Amino acid sequence: MAIYDNIKNIFKTKEQPKVQKKEAPIVYYNSLGYDSVPKISYEDLATDGYSENAIVYRCVNEIANNASRVKINLFRGDQEVDNHPLLDLLYKPSPTMSQVEYFQSVYSYLLIAGNNYMLSVGGDNTPPTELYNLRPDRIKIRTGTRAMPVAYDYMLKGQVVESYDVDQATGGSKVKHIKLFNPLDDYYGMSPIQASSVDIDQHNLANKHNVNLLQNGARPSGAVIFNPKDETGGHVQLTDVQRNQLMNDVNQRFSGTGNAGKPMLLEGDFDWKEMGLSPKDMDFIQLKNMSAKDIALVYGVPSQLIGIPDSQTYSNFAEAKLALYNETIIPLLDKIQGDLNEWLVPQFNDEALELRYDIDSIPAMAEQRRRVFESVTAGVKDGILTRNEAREQLGYEPIDGADSLMVPANLMPLNIASEETDEEDRGEDIPEEEVPEELQDNPFEQINNEDDLEEVLKAESDIDTVPTDSMVSEAKRGLEWRKEFNRGGTRVGATRANQIINKVKLSPSTVRRMFSFFSRHESDKTGQGFDRGEEGYPSRGRIAWALWGGDAGFSWSRAKVKQLDRERDKFFEEELEEKQLTAAVKKGLQKKVEDHNEKHGDKAGKRVNLRMLGAVFRRGIGAYRTNPGSVRPSVTSEEQWAYARVNAFLFAVRTGKFRGGKFDLDLLPSGHPLVTWV
Repeated sequence: MAIYDNIKNIFKTKEQPKVQKKEAPIVYYNSLGYDSVPKISYEDLATDGYSENAIVYRCVNEIANNASRVKINLFRGDQEVDNHPLLDLLYKPSPTMSQVEYFQSVYSYLLIAGNNYMLSVGGDNTPPTELYNLRPDRIKIRTGTRAMPVAYDYMLKGQVVESYDVDQATGGSKVKHIKLFNPLDDYYGMSPIQASSVDIDQHNLANKHNVNLLQNGARPSGAVIFNPKDETGGHVQLTDVQRNQLMNDVNQRFSGTGNAGKPMLLEGDFDWKEMGLSPKDMDFIQLKNMSAKDIALVYGVPSQLIGIPDSQTYSNFAEAKLALYNETIIPLLDKIQGDLNEWLVPQFNDEALELRYDIDSIPAMAEQRRRVFESVTAGVKDGILTRNEAREQLGYEPIDGADSLMVPANLMPLNIASEETDEEDRGEDIPEEEVPEELQDNPFEQINNEDDLEEVLKAESDIDTVPTDSMVSEAKRGLEWRKEFNRGGTRVGATRANQIINKVKLSPSTVRRMFSFFSRHESDKTGQGFDRGEEGYPSRGRIAWALWGGDAGFSWSRAKVKQLDRERDKFFEEELEEKQLTAAVKKGLQKKVEDHNEKHGDKAGKRVNLRMLGAVFRRGIGAYRTNPGSVRPSVTSEEQWAYARVNAFLFAVRTGKFRGGKFDLDLLPSGHPLVTWV
């Protein structure tokens, strides 16, 4: 029958009473709203929110899968425990579930329902042997007059099949309720799905729209234009019943995927007007993406991790993964860790036990750990952090002798560089007692016996190293010049001047530095403005010279260094005897020391002592005995080979060059250009 015939029959139909059609809700997922449903069912959350929405599904799985794979360790105090029944329980919580599966369900229930219920199974007075997660919709919290629950009732088909009481004194129970914060309920947690309900509705509706459009052959609706006339030629007005019957007939014949592309046959007063839709209208891509981003935002999952186009919040995938752990997973792990330590660990009757998630084992955190390590290492090198402060930030225990600030010996302030290029002055603006041993003039590298070292240090401390009055006068003059002319010297020099003025007993290391300073800058005395009456007087060099005690300080420091060396040499003479070096060797080495220092000892980094040559000699003996292949054929004894090594060492000290191999660098005088450890 043609449509026209059907229309004729419609006209013959008696007009029916008008029926008021109920409008469908605008928001499909309206069961999440408090206006319509005061209590949200778990079924709605699990189906419409999780099972039927790809974004929620992906967010929940992204968090749960990654969080469940983080290793959890057991500690007793600071000592990690490798073997314990608690670890066995977590490794295999139940006969049918692994650790990863168990915690995956913990996080999933929590992220879907906002609630998770752990059940421990075991004897009343014995630790649990199994762990289970109870479905949130099957637990009803029985409340009393207090904020604490009375019991957790396990429900099936509306009936209580098991009840787990809560100790009202301690709060202990076989069930541990883990929940997310809910501002509207004292007992039940709030699901993240509730916060994103509108966005989930929009995303679901957009998908339904596209599905319906496809079911309609991907063709938009159109209009059937009908201009019927009666026998007199007048226009006929359709009733509601007639109009509905006409549309039902058209839909039955021409809509649906099976009818897509079929020609529409119209007769008489009928006409078809297609309503065109743009691709933007046909596919709500933008709406879906906006909703998806908001859902991901609620869950704390970077949108680029779940495949949302044009959502490059982070520069790369690794950065997005790191953000997921830092902002979402690690806080969640902290919560679960606290709950396990509060509920599960005490059931094993050992108060010292503590579970800790191994955050450092997470591969995505490797880049962050590298950045932290580089940062604290730089802090140590720049003198901002002590080594123990750095160790604390890296999670290590403190060690003895690592509480002092350190500075690199090859750095100094830029404004000082043009005035002072001396290695030994760099870093000297920190207190003497804080100068690391490796930056000091240290002749004790070969002393392993603490008693011997203490003996030498005591002998040196008995030497009078209090500055003289002449040095005080020069230091005062230097400070006055520096203030008046705003030039000359460094902060180190100013510090040294104040020490001299206050007649502080200077340490042996400081005395040696003073002598080194004067030796290096003696050439400044020939510069313009150093002497009174010259243009530019006082020059920068003259002011710096005065700050360190002037000529009086130079003479004084030279005499004190010689006295210090004598005390050290006394010890090393005894040490050499103990090492069975012959008297002839000791005498020969001492003669080389005196001859060298007489010619070169007043120059920076050129002064040697018996300890240095004795150590070089013994190394030569050792090389002769252990590596005879390196000995030249002309050498006939180990002493001859040892003396050759001593001479090579002295050559390097004098010239700054190596005669052969680069040996004995650690024994070179402090301040020598070949020294790499200063």
